[in-house]
Amino acid sequence: MMRLALTFALIARPVCAASPIAEVICEPTEVLHSKLTSQFGETRQAMGLRGREQIMEVWTDPQGDWTMVVTYASGTSCIVAMGEHWQTVMPQDPA
Repeated sequence: MMRLALTFALIARPVCAASPIAEVICEPTEVLHSKLTSQFGETRQAMGLRGREQIMEVWTDPQGDWTMVVTYASGTSCIVAMGEHWQTVMPQDPA
């Protein structure tokens, strides 16, 4: 239900960054990060470089909802995927 609310809350905004994905929700990075944190209780759990000008981020909340965000060097961030039941998997000792 929270994902649906997030989608409707953000979809009214125009898409600011070019993307091959048709249903991407974009905002200025500070605005999007603030919404994920304050409105949805999510925190950034993982991040990594995706080329020289993009950072891929995974945000989660305590209930297991997750949001995948691409942050561009231009100052725009876009939600590219959302889901439920996020689980952190710890590496196991092979011994």
